[in-house]
Amino acid sequence: MAAIVVPQLAESITEGTIAQWLKQPGDTVSKGDYILELETDKVNVEIISEFSGVLKETLKAEGDTVNVGETIAIIDENGVSSSAPQASEDKVVEEKVTPEIAPVVESVTETSSNVIASPAARKLARERGIDLQNIVAVDPLGRVRQQDVSNYVPEGRPVANTAPAAVPQTAAAIQPAVTDSKPVERIKMSRRRATIAKNLVEVQHTAAILTTFNEVDLTAVMNLRKKRKDSFFKEHDVKLGFMSFFTKAVVSALKSYPLLNAEIQGNELVVKKFYDIGVAVSTSEGLVVPVVRDADRLNFAEIEKEISNLAMKARESKLALSDLQGGTFTITNGGTFGSLLSTPILNAPQVGILGMHSIQNRPVAVDNERIEIRPMMYLALSYDHRIVDGKEAVGFLVKIKQLLEDPEKLLLEA
Repeated sequence: MAAIVVPQLAESITEGTIAQWLKQPGDTVSKGDYILELETDKVNVEIISEFSGVLKETLKAEGDTVNVGETIAIIDENGVSSSAPQASEDKVVEEKVTPEIAPVVESVTETSSNVIASPAARKLARERGIDLQNIVAVDPLGRVRQQDVSNYVPEGRPVANTAPAAVPQTAAAIQPAVTDSKPVERIKMSRRRATIAKNLVEVQHTAAILTTFNEVDLTAVMNLRKKRKDSFFKEHDVKLGFMSFFTKAVVSALKSYPLLNAEIQGNELVVKKFYDIGVAVSTSEGLVVPVVRDADRLNFAEIEKEISNLAMKARESKLALSDLQGGTFTITNGGTFGSLLSTPILNAPQVGILGMHSIQNRPVAVDNERIEIRPMMYLALSYDHRIVDGKEAVGFLVKIKQLLEDPEKLLLEA
C-alpha cells in the first residue's frame, strides 16, 4: 500500500481544501495522474500521484481542510480495478442507501474524466451534474472552460442525478432561509474569498493607507496606439494595449521614488532593486494578482504578452504559486468595469498600488484661450504613509502623468 500525502506547496501555505477528487475508489491510477484538485488561499492546485495501482480509499471528503504532509488517500500498488458490472451495481445500491455520503454527480465524473477541461470547469460541472462530454467547447483546441459549462443548456431533458443530496462544502451551497419573513440566501465563502476578506481587513489595520489622485490626458498614447497598432500586431502577434504604457511608466517612476518599491520588515525598510509588477485580474473566484517579472527588462510587446498569458491562466485557474509571489508594486484597472474613481487597497506587504479608471472624453483647458475635448483618466495612488511621505507620493503620480502624456520618453527608456 502507498499513501498519498498533501505535498509541500509553498512556504506560506500550510493547508488547503479538497475541491474535488479526480479519481474515485476503485479507479486505476498511473504515476503522474492527477488525483485531486486542492484549493489553497491563492490558487487551485492539481495533485498528482507518485504511485501506480488502484485507488483503494480516500481518507478525506470534498470540502475537508487538509494540512501539508497529511495522508489523504491510499493506493493499492497490486490492486485490480473494481470496474466490473457487479461492483457497479453494488455501488449504485450503496448510493441509494446512503445518499448523504455519495456526491450527487459521481457518474458524471466517471464519464467526464477523459475530457480536456480546466479545473474550474470540472468543478462547476460536478456541482451542476453536467457531463463534460455533452459540452461543445468554444476553445479551438477543444479545452472546456468554465464559461462553456455556465452556458450549457441540456437539450430538452433535465440533468441526470438531480435528486437532493449533500453539496460539497467548497461549492456555493445556497440554503434558503427566512429572516423576519423575508427570503434570504446563505452562501458559504470559498477559501480564497475568505482569505481575500481576511487580508484586506488586516492590511487596513496594520498600514497607514492614504490615497492621492491626479488625472492624465491620454491623447498622445491613443494617437500612438492608433498609428502603430497594425504594425505592432503584425510584428509581435499581440495587441498594443494600455497596460504596457502604464507598466513602463510605473517602473520609471519607481526608479525615481524607490520607497514605493519597498516594504517594512520589523524595524527595517527593504528597498527592492528589482521591478516585479503585480497586475490585478478579476476571476469568478475573486481577485488575484499575478506578477510580471523584471518588467524593467521587458519591451512593450513582452509586457503585453506576459499580461495576456497571466490573465488567461488566472481565468482558467491555472496560475502557479510562483506566478503570485514576490511582487513589489501593483497596478489595478477598475476602468475595465466602468469605475470612474476609487481608492485601491494595498496588496501587503507592498506599500504602493496604482488605480487606473475609465477613459472619459472631457473638456480640458489646454491654454488660456482654448478648451478641447480630451480622453482623460483619473489615477489613484494608495500608499503606506509609514514609509512614503505625501511629497513622494504626489511626485510619483506626477511622474507617471508626465510620461504618459509624452510617451516617446517611455519608448526611449525602453
